[in-house]
Amino acid sequence: MALPAYSTDSGPAPAKPPAEILAMPVRRTRLAARAAALGNDLAGVLVPPLVTLGVLLFLWELIATTKPGGLPAPSMIWLESRELILHPFYDRGGVDKGLFWHALTSLQRVAVGFSCAAVVGIALGVLVGSSKVAHRGLDPLFQVLRTVPPLAWLPISLAALHQANPSALFVIFITAIWPVIINTAVGVRNVPQDYRNVGRVLRLSPAGYFFKILLPAATPYIFTGLRIGIGMSWLAIVASEMLLGGVGVGFFIWDQYNASRISDIVVALVWVGLVGFALDRLVGLLGRIVSRGASAG
Repeated sequence: MALPAYSTDSGPAPAKPPAEILAMPVRRTRLAARAAALGNDLAGVLVPPLVTLGVLLFLWELIATTKPGGLPAPSMIWLESRELILHPFYDRGGVDKGLFWHALTSLQRVAVGFSCAAVVGIALGVLVGSSKVAHRGLDPLFQVLRTVPPLAWLPISLAALHQANPSALFVIFITAIWPVIINTAVGVRNVPQDYRNVGRVLRLSPAGYFFKILLPAATPYIFTGLRIGIGMSWLAIVASEMLLGGVGVGFFIWDQYNASRISDIVVALVWVGLVGFALDRLVGLLGRIVSRGASAG
């Protein structure tokens, strides 16, 4: 009986790990690198303004403590206006509301007045930018009217409209419309000649030329005017509400001044700045989205 042949094979070969398992450390390394890069970007964006704010608050606290009688120190503002800061949503009826509701009322007025200014301003800007006759006839008038301060329109609007809210909307409209008109007209006049030639070659209708060539080319200029206009609208409504009364951030500031509550005024000013900053960024973001869509189209 023959013996079995001797084999050096000790057993079945070990199974190789799947490719997905081998790729897991690589993926984790990439995710960690992306997270680190994102953290560095956020730190680069957030740390400088936070450090600057901390230094300013420290200097403000130091100056207000050493020289009393002026603006209250940040610590005093916190003590006197803590409820206003921590509870912006309270509503006890009438004008006794938190800052959120005052800001919301002002934003509603700005939304109506600015929307009207945007529509009319873009239409007039296209007209002035595309027609030499309209430019010669209207541009001098626009250049004169745009230098009138916003509050100078308030007595005229009150005399014509006889109501506070429509007067405030008119002040917003007349304040925001000028940068929209001017920037839109500049954008229309700066449409490249090559684009105009393409429109002639394709024999586009006036509507087709407007939507496919003129409007996409002028979009960056239009949104520059809209960003300036939204900022001026916010400035105008706050100033108007100080004189017109009722609910709104401007009224709240003036009411607290009459009550000698300077700390509450400082808190309201912070709200005004933050809301204005948010409006500017919102219009800027919308401009970037529309500009990309126009370029893709």
